[in-house]
Amino acid sequence: MTNRRILAAFAVTLFTCALIFAAPQQNPGNATANSAHATVLHAARLLDIETGKLLSPGEVLVQGERIAEVGTSVARPAGAEVIDLGDTTLLPGLIDAHVHLFLHPGAEDLQTVQESVPTRTIIALSAARADLMAGFTAERDMGTEGAGSADTAVRNAINQGMYPGPRLRISGNAISILGGHEDAINYNPAQHIMSNATYANNATEIVTVIREEIKEGADFIKIYETGRESYRDGVFTAIYQYTEAELTTAVQEAARVGKKVAVHATGEPGTLYAARAGVASVDHADQLSEETMRIMKEKDIPAVPTFAISEYFADHAGSPAATARQYQTLDYHAAEFRKQLAAGVPMAVGSDVGPFPHGTQARELVLMVKYGMAPLAVLQADMLNGAKLLGWQGQIGALKKGYFADIIAVPGNPLDDISVTGKVSFVMKGGVVYKK
Repeated sequence: MTNRRILAAFAVTLFTCALIFAAPQQNPGNATANSAHATVLHAARLLDIETGKLLSPGEVLVQGERIAEVGTSVARPAGAEVIDLGDTTLLPGLIDAHVHLFLHPGAEDLQTVQESVPTRTIIALSAARADLMAGFTAERDMGTEGAGSADTAVRNAINQGMYPGPRLRISGNAISILGGHEDAINYNPAQHIMSNATYANNATEIVTVIREEIKEGADFIKIYETGRESYRDGVFTAIYQYTEAELTTAVQEAARVGKKVAVHATGEPGTLYAARAGVASVDHADQLSEETMRIMKEKDIPAVPTFAISEYFADHAGSPAATARQYQTLDYHAAEFRKQLAAGVPMAVGSDVGPFPHGTQARELVLMVKYGMAPLAVLQADMLNGAKLLGWQGQIGALKKGYFADIIAVPGNPLDDISVTGKVSFVMKGGVVYKK
C-alpha cells in the first residue's frame, strides 16, 4: 500500500472515531437501563401499530428496559422521570431489515479493496450510531461485503453497551458463486482481488460455508441467488446462481441449528427457486412470477423491495441517459410491487442503506407509500413483519406491556404524512434515552 493510501486510511479511522466518541451526553454508548428506574413518556399521540388507532394523549411507563404500561394516562411511580415530548407521536422503534453497516457512499468495490477490515469496522460502528439516532432501533445487516465476520464484533460491542447502535441480526460475509454477484470481475486477474462474498459452488461447499459462518457468530445466512440483472425494451432478466436443490440444502442446513436463510434475488427463476426452498425473505424482488407470489403468500415469505437504494443510484448515475435507464428499471419494479401487493405477498421494510448515507433510510417508507401502500400498512410491514423477520416477534415492533422499550417520537401524524419518520426527535432503546 502506498503512503498516500496509508494516510487516507488513517484519516478515515480518525474521522470515524471522532464521530463515535463525540456523542452528546444524552446518547451514552455504554448505558444500560437501571431496572429500578421508572420513566414516563408523554406525547400528544401514540400509535397502536396493530390496530392503527391513535391514542391522544399517549403515555408509556418504562421500567428498566421494558414497557410496563401503555395508555392515555399511566401510573407514575414515586421518583419516576417524566419526559414531555409535546406535539409528537410515539411509535415503536423503526426496523430496517436490509442494511450494510460496512459500506458508505462512494465506489463500493474500491472500499473493500482500499480500506482495511479494522477501518471498515470502525466505519460500521459509526454507521450503527447514525442509524440509531435516526430512530432505527433494530436492523438486519445483510453482509459485510468482504469484511468476513467483523459484524460479530460490532453486534457484540453494541450488546455489551460499549457503543450505541441498533439491535442487530448479522450474517457475516454473504455467500455467492465463483464469477457471481460481488466477485471481483472487472480487475486484472493477475492481482487476485478477492470477492466481496464467500465462494460456494455446490451443495457441499454451501454446507461447509454455512457451518463456518455460524461458527463465527452469524445469526442468519445471506445468499446471493441472482447475479447481474438487466432491463431492456421492457424485459427484465436476472441470472440465477443456485438451483432450487442447492438453496433447499442451504435452508435445511441453517434450520438444523435454528437459523434461517435470506436471499438477494431480483428476478425469475431465482426468486421462484428461493420461494420453493423456503427462505426467510426475498430481498429486492424486482420480478416475481404468479407462482412465486402464490408460494410467498402461502409460506408467509416477505419481499423486501429496497426502493431507496434504486432511487439513490438513479439520482447518482453519472449522466442523464444513465439516470433515465435507472428510473425505467425503478418504474418497472414499482409496477411489479403493486402486483405483489394485489397478490397478497407480505412485505418487510429494508433500504439497502450503506451505499447511500446511514441515518437517511426512512426514505424507504416514503417510497413504499408512493408506490402503492397505505402509511399504516408500511408501518406494520416495518415494525410487525420486521420484528418477525428478525426473530424478535413479541419483543419489539409494538408499544405493549412486556416489550423492550424501543420507542421513538416523530412530529405530526405518520398516518397523514409518512415522511415524518425521517424527522425522529426522540430515541429510546431498551429503556435508555439516546436522543431527545
